[in-house]
Amino acid sequence: MSDSGNFFEKQWSASVQNKSRLCVGLDPDPNRLPDGVDLKDFLFSIVDATSDLVASYKPNAAFFEREGIAGYRLLQELIEIIPEHIPVILDAKRGDIGHTAAAYATAVFDVMKADAVTVNPYLGTDSLRPFLDRAEKGVFILCKTSNASAGEFQDLLVGDQQIPLYLRVAELANNWNEHSNVGLVVGATYPEEAARIRATAPDLDFLIPGVGAQAGDLAAVIDASIDRNGQGFVINSSRGILYAWETGEAGDPGCAPGGWQDAAREAANQARIEILNVVDSRAKT
Repeated sequence: MSDSGNFFEKQWSASVQNKSRLCVGLDPDPNRLPDGVDLKDFLFSIVDATSDLVASYKPNAAFFEREGIAGYRLLQELIEIIPEHIPVILDAKRGDIGHTAAAYATAVFDVMKADAVTVNPYLGTDSLRPFLDRAEKGVFILCKTSNASAGEFQDLLVGDQQIPLYLRVAELANNWNEHSNVGLVVGATYPEEAARIRATAPDLDFLIPGVGAQAGDLAAVIDASIDRNGQGFVINSSRGILYAWETGEAGDPGCAPGGWQDAAREAANQARIEILNVVDSRAKT
């Protein structure tokens, strides 16, 4: 990985080079590893098998933090071995008062050396400023998340206009985008809401989880999220790629020694092609 260049420029460059709108989520579960394979070898092999198929990687901090000091070290090592031209989004969902947020920003960007981070806007502008002020780094703000109970807060009507809270977040995100380094987390499980967010934030990039294990509608969310230039999003897939080997039957790659790599590569390539096919079909209409 590298500290040079604006995050979104770097991600788009990787997208063009690899012909991909796919972000692979790295959410390691020690209980779902192939027999005889440790966490480090598994993750490093996934990166090795997929690095020519992705626009970015998204390690989820929680799955490393639960392993204690060894997990933090592994996260650092993992970020370091990801090819320099492919950006890393640390899915940490940070959000705290200003001086604490500044410490989080230092940890994410200077210690872990991630290219981007996910953040929670619930505490307001001052909690995001230490991240936003890093002009070369990406800041993905939670807007409309993919989980089932997201609407308990995100759909509440707010302000004089009585708009959903997630749209107010999108409005503010436009204002926060002073350095062209702000994006939004928009779940694939809510395509109608994604369309409203795109109308409110036409120039912001979306990080879209919820395709795959959460069964989001790929075509619907791309239709809702793609910007006027045919860009503006990456689709994240985590479990569907990391654990593709589990679905293998006797004789399939997932059951062979080292076959988890082949299975992950096949799943990532299939996801990459499915995304591009939707984008290409929309470009022709």
